[in-house]
Amino acid sequence: MANLSIRKLDDKVVEKLRNRATQHGVSMEEEVRRIIEQAVSNPARLGDMALQYFGKEQGLDLQIPDHKPHQPIQL
Repeated sequence: MANLSIRKLDDKVVEKLRNRATQHGVSMEEEVRRIIEQAVSNPARLGDMALQYFGKEQGLDLQIPDHKPHQPIQL
C-alpha cells in the first residue's frame, strides 16, 4: 500500500477532521482514508440506491430491470 503525506493543512480543517473522526469512532487517519475512498469511488447507481432504501431489508421486494449503462451526452 502507498503512503501519502499532506502538508500545510489549515488548523481549522484538522480540527474538523478530528471532530468528524470522533463522531464516527475512528482515528483521523481512518477518517481521511474513508473520505478519499468515497471521493474517488464511482457514484451509486439509482437502482442500487432504490434497493438499499426500499428493498427486501425494508420490507419491500422491488424488481429493477437490467439496463445497459447509458453514454453521457456530449455537449
